[in-house]
Amino acid sequence: MPADGSKGARHHLAMYNFGLHVADYESPAVEGFRLREAANFRAAELAEGFIARSGYAGVDGPESWGPQTFPRFIEGSGYESGPSSLSLWRDIETLMAFSYSGVHANALKHARNWNRKQAWPALVLWWVEAGSCPQWADGVTRLEHLHDNGASAHAFTFKESYDPAGTPSTIDRARVRRVVEANAAGQAHLLAHVRSLSV
Repeated sequence: MPADGSKGARHHLAMYNFGLHVADYESPAVEGFRLREAANFRAAELAEGFIARSGYAGVDGPESWGPQTFPRFIEGSGYESGPSSLSLWRDIETLMAFSYSGVHANALKHARNWNRKQAWPALVLWWVEAGSCPQWADGVTRLEHLHDNGASAHAFTFKESYDPAGTPSTIDRARVRRVVEANAAGQAHLLAHVRSLSV
């Protein structure tokens, strides 16, 4: 179970995403993704607001938050697994700052080269009680719910967000910019690294 990284926080923001590569993980077509993966994990760990992330069974690193499962969108793909992540953040502003700047933004810029076009939401967000740990299966059911029903307090996105009380909320963009600036110094070496990598 992740430690509570925010003193006095009653909730943390959970994030799950899922996609499908254009080829097998070990293939040359996905090399750019593989080369950036460790840097993205490290950049998240250094980012303001990061609480914890699930690891993957059988892979060195954090323990897996339950058995890894995949949404129904994997059916018919020819794959038994797909790129996905599950993490906890202090709030939506810190997650947005990490997601759309620095090292992770570099990966997003090139993602079309490695990932298939999706007919489902790229990610899903929801609130959990601080100190609790979401499971992979939670992310799967929330992503499917978001796809089937649209955004709600149960499963939402950056574009349609909710606060922990279930009320529609507005993201503090000025705070996002401040967090981006604060993260930049700690990510500089990683950003220089990923920019030197092949796509």
